[in-house]
Amino acid sequence: MTTYGTIPASSPAQANLEYISRAKERIKSGLGTRRPWKLMFHFHSFGFPSNFGDAVSSIKINVGYFRMNYAIVALLILFLSLLWHPVSLIVFIVMMAAWLFLYFLRDEPLMVFGRVIDDRVVMIALAVLTVVFLLLTKATLNILVALLIGVVLVVVHAAVRRTDDLFLDEEASGLMTGTSSGGGVVGSGSSS
Repeated sequence: MTTYGTIPASSPAQANLEYISRAKERIKSGLGTRRPWKLMFHFHSFGFPSNFGDAVSSIKINVGYFRMNYAIVALLILFLSLLWHPVSLIVFIVMMAAWLFLYFLRDEPLMVFGRVIDDRVVMIALAVLTVVFLLLTKATLNILVALLIGVVLVVVHAAVRRTDDLFLDEEASGLMTGTSSGGGVVGSGSSS
């Protein structure tokens, strides 16, 4: 008896291997969008801004440029603060899976009801949900201290990291409004 038009079924082992290989590929490509840590901590790129306006400008540019790195740093600090709270750690791991699939490892823009959701909106929503769910686990002091440490580290780094050596395209950053094409220099870097 012939079965024309049927789709041959793949074995569950093949499906699992295919899923694992796609996940590995997505992890590599997703983490590939973060900026190199060497660039983030390049010793000669640090200097105090000359005034408050320069500091704010530097913070905006650096947060846009290093946002994936800053998210990783903040999540790592939060994870380390929850090591002695098992329920909170389980909630955090579940939320980290949401972070991986909805923010870090996405290949395509997130679509909800036919609308494209910006990466910054996804990051803010995931951050708020992570904090709310973790606060429900009664580890409030650990979470608040970890978030405070993370925010202080990010703001201090973003303020003192000069922006004169950062190259990125305008579409990726969303920060530049000029009409130049390709990877232009971001920031003026007048402070030393």
